[in-house]
Amino acid sequence: MNRVRFAPSPTGFLHIGSARTFIFNWLYARHTGGSMILRIDDTDVERNTEASLNSIFDGLRWLDLGWDEQYRQSDRLALHRQIAQAIFVKGLAYRDFTPAQADQGERRAGDTWLFNPGMREMVREESDRRAASGDRFALRYRVPREPARQICFTDAVYGAQAKSTADIEDFALLRSDGMPTYHLASCADDADLRISHIVRGQDHLTNTFKHCLIFEAAGATMPQFAHLPLLVAPDGTKLSKRRHGPVVSVTTYRDAGFLP
Repeated sequence: MNRVRFAPSPTGFLHIGSARTFIFNWLYARHTGGSMILRIDDTDVERNTEASLNSIFDGLRWLDLGWDEQYRQSDRLALHRQIAQAIFVKGLAYRDFTPAQADQGERRAGDTWLFNPGMREMVREESDRRAASGDRFALRYRVPREPARQICFTDAVYGAQAKSTADIEDFALLRSDGMPTYHLASCADDADLRISHIVRGQDHLTNTFKHCLIFEAAGATMPQFAHLPLLVAPDGTKLSKRRHGPVVSVTTYRDAGFLP
């Protein structure tokens, strides 16, 4: 059975572009006899607000399309950490004890940061010793370097996509406070909820290369990806609250008398 999901973050109102993504997912689920899952991606605890969460539900209920299953990512932290640990045990991730922002001074202007050699190459015994002593660390994915390899997938909208691991940084799976990053939590939940098709905005297209690595490391079935072109303003820029005001919020249209 096809299973799709809409996964908004409660860090702002329901954007009209997000509502459009929800509708595409809903239409595909209903057209194919599949399931529509609503998952609130609320692991960004510093930015989450109750007002934003209420805005998401107000907008979705106004559309009156419904969904079949509902989850909150914050209820699933044990799963995220379990998958991160499994990736670490396989040797596909390492602890990075670098204090936040400390590596900035090591970068030269124009350079792209890929990894900190001192952390990536630390022997496991030393890493275990520092962790046991209470040193804080982020858990990073060990992106293949030598030799580099091509990460490839076919997007249902944009076609064949490829990127070398030589151009992907060692991205974090867990932050130093133990909370999962967006990349890990999203992929862990997609795998556990058996999401077959990930339909989302085109701004996530570049994230997909990292997500392919996580699905592979977790031994999970790779979903089909479909990235939707973004809604833009008349001047061709991405719709944003800062530049375009309340017209980007679904509730603006509801309050103005538009029909769902």
